[in-house]
Amino acid sequence: MRLPDLFSTQKFVLSIEIFPPKTAEGDQALKRSLETLVGYNPAFISCTYGAGGSTQERTLAWCQEIHQQFGLPSMSHFTCVGSTVEELTSWLSSAVALGVRNIMALRGDPPAGQETFRPVDGGLKNANELVELIRRLYPDMGIGVAGYPEKHVEAPSMDADLANLKRKVDAGADAVFTQLFFVNANFFAFRDRCEQLGIRIPIVPGIMPITDFARIRRITSMCGTVFPDALASRLEAVKDDAQAQFDIGVDHAIQQCEELQREGVPGIHFYALNKSDACVRILDQLIGKAD
Repeated sequence: MRLPDLFSTQKFVLSIEIFPPKTAEGDQALKRSLETLVGYNPAFISCTYGAGGSTQERTLAWCQEIHQQFGLPSMSHFTCVGSTVEELTSWLSSAVALGVRNIMALRGDPPAGQETFRPVDGGLKNANELVELIRRLYPDMGIGVAGYPEKHVEAPSMDADLANLKRKVDAGADAVFTQLFFVNANFFAFRDRCEQLGIRIPIVPGIMPITDFARIRRITSMCGTVFPDALASRLEAVKDDAQAQFDIGVDHAIQQCEELQREGVPGIHFYALNKSDACVRILDQLIGKAD
């Protein structure tokens, strides 16, 4: 099922994001996590795509696993990095042949060793160009794009970042999935500004439960996410207690999700980091497990 169908037929669209593991043990652990998470009836599972397509075969293999083993739609990430239009077109053809009906279209981060993104000769330079390519070749494909409630780190201003998002939407995107955030007020302000710009497609908040303070600090420092001082202080006070970090982080995510639901978000996209424990505790609180 494609993104437009999911959002038009379901009042609340729950989705889970995974990444292709690097080892056989990681594969088995992820399968166990997904076996647990599918009990909460996610609408689809999203799978990331490594820089320069470095995990492209593994990404498609996991999309097949999602379809065949778990009976769910997938959404494959897809980036411009390191690929010509011909190579992008070939990958899209392979994805469609394997049953992928939803694509998360991203420019992608600069490869290691590059400070700024530079398209290869014959490649694409922006995500809106990738959306245009997908929409032209496969008009019925469901297309998601990224939104940044607290601004993309490379954008010179929030206005410029929102203008870029509008270009992606106008090119044919079906839904916006946001970068992780920990301050709901920033998401609501972002949503309001999108509305003012005429962005009418679903805007889905992305939530990453804090389970390891040091890891989250690294992630937020790279993507520019605002980390509340009060939350940081609480986590710093228990930096040597893994369970306490988990409890504080998950409780914060529950509070975020409850408020987001009250404010009528069309769904929530969980960055699960291939583990189920945190999401299970959150989802037990929000919706309960299906019979």
